[in-house]
Amino acid sequence: MAQRWVEQAILIRPHPNFYNTLYAIHLGLEDFTSAMQSIRQGLALYPDFPRFHYNLALTLQHLNCPDEAVISYRRTLELEPGNSEACNNLGVILRECGAFGDAHQYYQRAITLAPANLSARNNLSNLLLITGRYEEAWPYFEDRWVALKDADGRPHRVRPQVALPQWKGENPSTTNRTATIPGRGVRLLVLDEQGYGDSLQFVRYLPLALKRFSQVAYVCPPALRRLYEEALCSRWPGLVLLDAVPADLGDWDWYCPLMSLPMAFGTRLDNIPAAVPYLYANPERAARWHTRFAALPAPHLPRVGVVWAGGHSGWKEDRVRSLSSAQIAPLLGLSRVRWISLQKPDAPEKRPDAASKTLLIDWMDEVTDFAETAALIENLDLVISVDTSVAHLAAALGKPVWLLNRFAGCWRWLHGRDDSPWYPTLRLFTQSQLGNWDEVLERVAAALQQQFPAT
Repeated sequence: MAQRWVEQAILIRPHPNFYNTLYAIHLGLEDFTSAMQSIRQGLALYPDFPRFHYNLALTLQHLNCPDEAVISYRRTLELEPGNSEACNNLGVILRECGAFGDAHQYYQRAITLAPANLSARNNLSNLLLITGRYEEAWPYFEDRWVALKDADGRPHRVRPQVALPQWKGENPSTTNRTATIPGRGVRLLVLDEQGYGDSLQFVRYLPLALKRFSQVAYVCPPALRRLYEEALCSRWPGLVLLDAVPADLGDWDWYCPLMSLPMAFGTRLDNIPAAVPYLYANPERAARWHTRFAALPAPHLPRVGVVWAGGHSGWKEDRVRSLSSAQIAPLLGLSRVRWISLQKPDAPEKRPDAASKTLLIDWMDEVTDFAETAALIENLDLVISVDTSVAHLAAALGKPVWLLNRFAGCWRWLHGRDDSPWYPTLRLFTQSQLGNWDEVLERVAAALQQQFPAT
């Protein structure tokens, strides 16, 4: 109904706002072809109307047409130089194409134009981090919440609100709250955030926090709880795990989101707490898996775990970091290793196809949490994984990990490196061209043949 009235209004008086309204109606229906047609009709009449160029660029960006989107964003900025969102979005495209210097300029320009542009601040933090400029990055990284999404890719979380001061590295005893509780040390509440991989990477900071606080509590995801109890709490009694943020905060003096701990500790490339292992598999549980492996034929074959797809299927990032089992099949065809699936699919298309199943040992239906996964990994010689939580787990266990990394990938793997300062046993195999996994897998296959030569 609304569409028909707008179309009638355009026939009477083709005002630019009417074309934009029609565009918005089509966009709401996810009819991108009609949405772009509305914008192009408006441009034919009003070629210098900046909002048309911006909306066209936005739609082209969504449809993964980066070159055309860049042209439209640049035209938007010619007509409307003060458009902070156009600067930010243009920076995103340039960053994804690996043009980090140009992306940095547009993010900075976006922030100068609109200091409260949290998306641009978060994007700048990721760019600074991937280029190793940690000290500059961490303050901007505090705005990361604007980019968090749920499993379907929709905006999800806001910065947690806790009625405690956030610890940012200062002397913990400076809070007046502690002075009112004589005889009790200062305590820190650490909040969970983002995904399992983020938790596995940054829990390394919890024992360090115990050097500043008498007790540290971490609000722990259930799937990680047993692993952390056995690997961390058993060694550091001052570390406790909670199921949720306590309703009564009287036992706590400070709080800190987990991924703000690197800032609190002044983390730079040269002082990352990188000693591994900092997580451990339960010996008895690992021994049970050892027995299972010993019963397989050809027990001499090296055991290589493999993960070809991440979780969160609704994320744009997941689509570019994940492979299908068909894509990984040529690698699985290498017969000189025993392939062990570590894949926990969150969607049917991430399950191994029929051909891949015959090449894999797959016991993952029996694996219920990360403590069990760790025990299985303890029996492997190598883990090959896309950028997902299992890669972090295996690297935290000190296992050799080969990470299949997308072009201009996540900030934590930095740019232009094949090693990681976060994990000494991790080796990166990064796409040299956006979307080209074939070349990556060829390099991995060659490295496997060198690592495990035929006998």
